[in-house]
Amino acid sequence: MTVKPSNAGYAQEAPRLLQRYEGLASETVHAQWRQWIPETPSRVLDIGAGTGRDAAWFVSLGHTVLAVEPTDELREGAQQLHPEPDITWLKDQLPDLAQVKARSELFDVIMLNAVWMHLTEEERKTGFGTLVSLMAPGAHLFMSQRHGPVPNGRRMFDVSGDETISFARAHGLRTLYNERSGSHLAENRNLGVEWTCLVFEKS
Repeated sequence: MTVKPSNAGYAQEAPRLLQRYEGLASETVHAQWRQWIPETPSRVLDIGAGTGRDAAWFVSLGHTVLAVEPTDELREGAQQLHPEPDITWLKDQLPDLAQVKARSELFDVIMLNAVWMHLTEEERKTGFGTLVSLMAPGAHLFMSQRHGPVPNGRRMFDVSGDETISFARAHGLRTLYNERSGSHLAENRNLGVEWTCLVFEKS
C-alpha cells in the first residue's frame, strides 16, 4: 500500500489555498499568543509556511524569517505574494528538517501552524526533538493542531495537546499556553473543526 506523504493534497489545492489563507489576517489567527512573540528583532523559523502570510507578518514586526514549505506549488506562489527580502524560502519538512539543520542556525521563534497533525506518532516523536535542537536559549515554540474530519486527499492523524506537552516535558521545555477552541473559518466551524494552540519555552 502506498503511504501518502505528509503534505498530500496541498499541491492540487494550491491555487485555492493561496486565496483562502491570505484572507485571514495573522493578527487575528495568532492573537492568543501575541504576548510571547518578541518585540526585538529575532530569527524566526516558520515550518509549513504555506502562502507566506505569517512569514510576511513576522517581517512586518521587525523579524527575519526562514520559511520552510515542502509543497512546490505553495512555496512558489508564496514567493510571488510575499517577495520581502527578509524572508528566505527553503524546501524541507519534518520530522528531520535536514536542510534547515544543515544551515547550523538557532531560532528565537519556531512556528508550526496547522502542521503537526500531518505527522505519524513516530514522526511527531522524532520531529519534536528536531524542533528543540533548533531552538536558541529562551526561544518559544508556537504550535496549532487541527482536530476534526479529514479533508479528501489529505493525510492527518489524531493529535492532542496532552501528547505534545509530554514531548515538551521530556525535552525540558516549559508549557506557557494550552487552549482548544473553534476554527476561525465559518466553513470549518460548521464541520466541527477545532484547534489546540500551544506555546512552549526553552530555558
